[in-house]
Amino acid sequence: MFPGTFNMGLGVGRGALVIEYIVVGGGGGGGTVRGGGGGAGGYLTGTLSQASLGTSYTITVGNGGDGAYKTAGVAAQNGSNSSISTLVTALGGGAGGWSSDGASGGSGGGASGSSGKLGGASTSGQGNDGGDGANYGAGGGGGAGAAGVAGTSTDGGDGGDGLSDNWTGTTRWLAGGGGGGHQANLDTTVGATTYAGSGGEGGGGNGSNNSTYDSNRGWVSTMDGAANTGGGGGGGGGDGANYFRGGDGGSGIVVLRYPKTYTISVGAGLTSSTTTVGSYKVTTFTAGADTISFS
Repeated sequence: MFPGTFNMGLGVGRGALVIEYIVVGGGGGGGTVRGGGGGAGGYLTGTLSQASLGTSYTITVGNGGDGAYKTAGVAAQNGSNSSISTLVTALGGGAGGWSSDGASGGSGGGASGSSGKLGGASTSGQGNDGGDGANYGAGGGGGAGAAGVAGTSTDGGDGGDGLSDNWTGTTRWLAGGGGGGHQANLDTTVGATTYAGSGGEGGGGNGSNNSTYDSNRGWVSTMDGAANTGGGGGGGGGDGANYFRGGDGGSGIVVLRYPKTYTISVGAGLTSSTTTVGSYKVTTFTAGADTISFS
């Protein structure tokens, strides 16, 4: 190797260009009418094995799936994928069920609150399955770190927890599943949070029931999955007369960590920020799709 030349991303005097990544797909939307919680977006982490200076990589940040809305006849939607070119693809989370099984995805969506309904399947290496349903109680969506909890006659299942990292210098949780909804007409004196499932750690939205509600959204304080976590949306409640919309899934995220001696160039179609933490730079992409390169 002659001074001043490069080979497979090796920069003389500044070490190898080693790019680590966390890629999380968009979270699935929550179901309606004792709807299942949305599954978290798929979670992938690792190292790009052949990173090269000057090579363009396409970054795509997936959107969260819409929550179900019975009044409009709209079922919940899976989240969309996040990716780094064709090298890494984290699948969107599965939608929560509406009188149905949960949908498959990065993590599976929770089943609706009906006996015999099953949680959606996860994708191997990306997440966990959604919880099964029971009469009145929907299953929670799966998270990157744990499966969604099954619903019961008295409770919507909690969403599965996600996974944590400290790349930015503080602990961050991503890819939690949405809590399952509940048809809370067994005891109308009990408060809103008793029957609804809680969202998983990592941005999962809480489920709702019909004890405390907005005319369209049910218990709305935290039903949506948190933005840029890939958290699943919470499942909506319902009592046979009122039907509450499921929460939307949270958008995904792509995070790259690499030696601070290198510089990243980011296309205008991406929303990003870069910080320096110790001997590394950390670039976080929160929306859009475009190319990047390193110098």
